[in-house]
Amino acid sequence: MNVFDFLIPAVLVVVFGVLCFGIFAMFRGGDFGRSWSNKAMRMRVVAQFVAILILVAAMWAKQHYG
Repeated sequence: MNVFDFLIPAVLVVVFGVLCFGIFAMFRGGDFGRSWSNKAMRMRVVAQFVAILILVAAMWAKQHYG
């Protein structure tokens, strides 16, 4: 088994979880929404960046190592 077989689904679940938390925080509103919705969306952007890096690394590894 390749490490990317586990890493890609895990990072996609993390991105989805952070997205759901950010949407929840935004719709909840109040002090909680003000303090967490923007932070959660920033975390989502970072998680998506990591996911893209992992996907690119997986494609590169597949091209070079078969």
